Amino acid sequence: MKVAITGKGGVGKTTLSSTLARLYAAEGRTVLCADVDPDANLGLALGFTEEEVNAIVPISKMRTLIEERTGVNADNTFYKLNPQVSDIPDTYAKEINGVKLLVMGTVETGGSGCVCPEHVMLKAILSSLAFRKDDVVIMDMEAGLEHLGRGTASCMDQFIVVVEPGARSIQTYEKVKQLAADIGVYKVNVVGNKVRNEDDKKYLESKIPPEAILGYISYNADVIEADRSGISPYDVSPTAVEEIRAIKNRMDQMK
Repeated sequence: MKVAITGKGGVGKTTLSSTLARLYAAEGRTVLCADVDPDANLGLALGFTEEEVNAIVPISKMRTLIEERTGVNADNTFYKLNPQVSDIPDTYAKEINGVKLLVMGTVETGGSGCVCPEHVMLKAILSSLAFRKDDVVIMDMEAGLEHLGRGTASCMDQFIVVVEPGARSIQTYEKVKQLAADIGVYKVNVVGNKVRNEDDKKYLESKIPPEAILGYISYNADVIEADRSGISPYDVSPTAVEEIRAIKNRMDQMK
């Protein structure tokens, strides 16, 4: 299973990504999480300490590795478009609670169509994840839609858009669905987060096809406090874990 979790900023992508990862790991599955969000909070949500997270160097900042694999350097501005990267996830991932975390970092550029050694490297690594046939791969994407324009998530089996009960989240879902189709991903599902009551659910169900809704996560003070404290929601909120377990079960049934 290869899943990219996306949505606008602050909707709860990292809560869903980290909890799904730990649930799959608890079943004995091999789980690899790729943190593609420049905010890079997935490590904390998986259970790493702040000091451990701060010590992780994102792949995009590993200049020596990028030069070695792409062939670019101060004397050579040409570089390989298909660098060898198959060993990188296992070599550079950090493991905790049975989950391997690969922090990708981002390429700082003024345009979404960047073609540079760093971008080529990241895209090659993300594409290589599709070949980990027996693994669960979860990508915690950056907020917004730029990654879809770059096609860095095109190797995924499906997108899960995390939405809140509001018009802006619905608009994001509609744009993700359109752009996903442009890069050949037609399976776009939804998780409703910060849901307070039945009216919130009815609102989402009036805007999104019911068959695309994987489930709901309630508005939860424990999850909010976990985020503020930099700890894993899996360890502090049994309610959220059970709600996300139900979402995971639906995902498994839909394979």
